[in-house]
Amino acid sequence: MKPNPLKGWQVDRDAIGFIGHDLQRPECIIAQPDGSLWAADARGGVMHIAVNGQQTLLAPKQPAPQQASFESRYVQSQGASLPNGLALTAQGDFIICNWGLDRIEQLDRQGNIKVLFDQMDGKPLGKTNFPLRDSKGRIWFTVTTTMQPWTDSINSGVLDGYIGVIDDNGIRIVAEGFGGTNEIRFDDNEEWLYVVESNVRRISRLRLNADGSLSDREVFGPAELEGFPDGFAFDSYGNLWVTLVMTDKLIALTPDGEVLILLDDSNPAATAELNRHYHAKTLTPQIMQAAHGTLAPWLASLTFGGPDLKTVYLGSLQGTRIPFFQAPVAGQALIHWC
Repeated sequence: MKPNPLKGWQVDRDAIGFIGHDLQRPECIIAQPDGSLWAADARGGVMHIAVNGQQTLLAPKQPAPQQASFESRYVQSQGASLPNGLALTAQGDFIICNWGLDRIEQLDRQGNIKVLFDQMDGKPLGKTNFPLRDSKGRIWFTVTTTMQPWTDSINSGVLDGYIGVIDDNGIRIVAEGFGGTNEIRFDDNEEWLYVVESNVRRISRLRLNADGSLSDREVFGPAELEGFPDGFAFDSYGNLWVTLVMTDKLIALTPDGEVLILLDDSNPAATAELNRHYHAKTLTPQIMQAAHGTLAPWLASLTFGGPDLKTVYLGSLQGTRIPFFQAPVAGQALIHWC
């Protein structure tokens, strides 16, 4: 195997650029071949950022949200639209996991929202987090927790996160018992589904079987990472790039599970306080809110884009613009390019 291009490499902070302005909670980003971006937006839809920087909000018309504290609106996230994870259908519509409204939506290119699911077997879905379309057109999705407010799930240690799938047979749960289920990604061959377990700070994976079931669950990499993993993406070498939210670090897990630090934008004092309360199970929204860096506060996701898939875009929960930089290796080609 060729030498790993990430060994000994780190992001040059002076080479980081920014795109977008006045964005609201650009948690998830879709990069398209023409160089344009789509970012989740707290105004109830997605923001299109054209190659020339022009921005267009695609969202249904709705009343302006009532004034709310950062804690209630962005941390506890109850009762108001907060688009989180995004996926594209083959027709170019957006599948949205709405973190604030606990449902899965479909947004068309005219800005119309259709609620796909907000219940399963007569029960609320919980905190829907991230959707993923596979090569067969199925929509996989994650629910972080069914606890309200969701922040209570971190201290409680409850493992009520789950993975579901939407296909021709409807909606169903395919795996459960996760600690804060977040983003999910398939490897190149769709043999394994990789899962971020944010609350327990680890990456797991499950084998995808021919009948669509998941099995052989195992931990990939360290049993506990140094922060809360949030978003991740494979590069073409097989490294798994992972963001650590609140700690605001970008790391990579090599195919052998070794941890490489690619970018450190952490606040050491705030991170130490965060980790102390995490292990003592005394975390509060205030402590969580205080822990972040400056580039993309509450670093949440990453996306490979550009014509050669070597441009990395960083999503965040508190940022108002999107940092980007050039990687030494291309990202994994994704089927959501439309």
